[in-house]
Amino acid sequence: MQALTVDFNSIIDLTDEQFFELCQANQNLRFERNSTGEIIIMPPVGGESSNRNAGLTAQLWIWNQKSKLGIVFDSSGGFKLPNGANRSPDASWVKLSRWNELSSEQKTKFLPLAPDFVIELLSPSDSLKTTQKKMEEYINNGVRLGWLINRKNRQVEIYRIGKEVEILDNPDSLSGEDVLPGFVLDLEMIW
Repeated sequence: MQALTVDFNSIIDLTDEQFFELCQANQNLRFERNSTGEIIIMPPVGGESSNRNAGLTAQLWIWNQKSKLGIVFDSSGGFKLPNGANRSPDASWVKLSRWNELSSEQKTKFLPLAPDFVIELLSPSDSLKTTQKKMEEYINNGVRLGWLINRKNRQVEIYRIGKEVEILDNPDSLSGEDVLPGFVLDLEMIW
């Protein structure tokens, strides 16, 4: 099942608060909103993809518990990007100093910033082209490092600000570079 995009703009222009309330009232569904205000209804992923997503988040969380450099978010965490889109990467991380700049109220809603780091794990229901555009959107909105992991092709696309996308075939691991110093993602359990 592919994601469904619905355009309610001709009927209602949802405020950020209304969109947040829509998401809270329908917690069994996963919504995103693109920069033009269209609502994207994301289907739940299957067991295999969910397990791999948990593994990604767990590795990032364990590294962060040791480094204490930031805050880790799973796929249910929402971000309000500078271009107006609301996105929920499969795993993400925000530098601690940026997190600390947010008010208590901002921390309880969709975070009004782009994460410093994102991972998208391509599931069977995801479109590669759509996910690549989402990765470009992340980078264009201030994400410093992003990984698009394509299990089917055993490829990783690495996105960085101001650089061409780097494609790795069947890597064993990925480095967090200077964004996540010392973080190495072991891909053995992800493939």
